[in-house]
Amino acid sequence: MMESLQGNFLVATNQMYDPRFMKSVILICVHDEVDGAMGLVVNQPLADFSMFDVFKKIDMAAADIALPPLYYGGPVDVESAFIVHSADYVGGQSQRVMDQVYLSRDPNLLVDVAKGRGPEHYLFALGYAGWGPGQLEEELSREGWLTLPAEARDLFHTPTDALWKQVAAKYGIDINLYADIPGNA
Repeated sequence: MMESLQGNFLVATNQMYDPRFMKSVILICVHDEVDGAMGLVVNQPLADFSMFDVFKKIDMAAADIALPPLYYGGPVDVESAFIVHSADYVGGQSQRVMDQVYLSRDPNLLVDVAKGRGPEHYLFALGYAGWGPGQLEEELSREGWLTLPAEARDLFHTPTDALWKQVAAKYGIDINLYADIPGNA
């Protein structure tokens, strides 16, 4: 039986040659033997599309609240929206990812955010990263990723541009030197 990586980060090493994932941190939201794995890139804000654009597109005005960036969640189904949020808000479609972190695709959550009554912390992503059964395990054997425990405070309180280095550093890894270490980790 395989060990689920749900609730862990995948941190791209300098040996990650796929440009879509270079210096990425992915939160693994689902991982099992039957369906494979699904995760969201949580440190790549979109430069040309914002949460304000999302609200405008669905013809909804946002309350006078600070809106976080909109993230590139991954290359699969880039028109699909995903919301990773704190446990202070659990809607009918929210699924637990790990302690204090839930995943939802519920449009009502977006309405609640716009009205200022949504979760205290959330990330909104378009698209996702997906792997079929056994595919992620194969990728992990090629040294492009590190798997590290995820925590809500890292996800919601670490600046996006620092997340890649700080998550690794938290576990004693200088991610910039990782590729210079011979052998397998």
